[in-house]
Amino acid sequence: MIRLWKWYQSCLAVHPVKTQVISSALIWGFGDIAAQAVTHTTAKKRHLQSRNEGKDFKINWRRVATTSLFGLGFVGPVGHFWYEGLDRFIKLRLQLRPNSFSFVATKVAADGIIFGPLDLLVFFTYMGFSTGKNAAQVKEDVKRDLLPALILEGGVWPIVQVANFRYVPVRYQLLYVNLFCLLDSCFLSWVDQQENAPWKQWLNSFLSLKEQEGKGG
Repeated sequence: MIRLWKWYQSCLAVHPVKTQVISSALIWGFGDIAAQAVTHTTAKKRHLQSRNEGKDFKINWRRVATTSLFGLGFVGPVGHFWYEGLDRFIKLRLQLRPNSFSFVATKVAADGIIFGPLDLLVFFTYMGFSTGKNAAQVKEDVKRDLLPALILEGGVWPIVQVANFRYVPVRYQLLYVNLFCLLDSCFLSWVDQQENAPWKQWLNSFLSLKEQEGKGG
């Protein structure tokens, strides 16, 4: 394990972007395998596998490859430059003292307001088009999935990022995030596979009702 960590550090020092890209692809791929396992187990327990009930779990390698490509093409390169650029911007332009409360709070806020929603938007759009859906269908999927995922993740990621921006060196911040993305990619893949699940319909109808009440008031 120590040798693996030293090897990773060496790769990161010599090829930072390439290392982040490859590690992101691997982690998101593992996350999707976990998501498929969770979805299979949940469906089996709830007797939702009408035709496939009783069959053993088989990994959908095409979906794993698709999700890995998301880590490879978006999370890795964009995440690398996002964390490096955010750190430089706050230090040099805003001139906030590193590890201070305002420094960490500004980073967490920027990440939650800018990168978080963008990451979800790109993920659900990409996953929709990758399955052969047209623009109208992808739009409906994004409308269905984006807000529930954003709300559920909003209760977890700020806590994760406080520790990240406070204690983790910048060059390891994407790795730290990617380790949590092993769970996050599992969660997002699960959300994507849920389609029109009852909890999604309830949450979206609840949000629509609140929006109408706000306009009425």
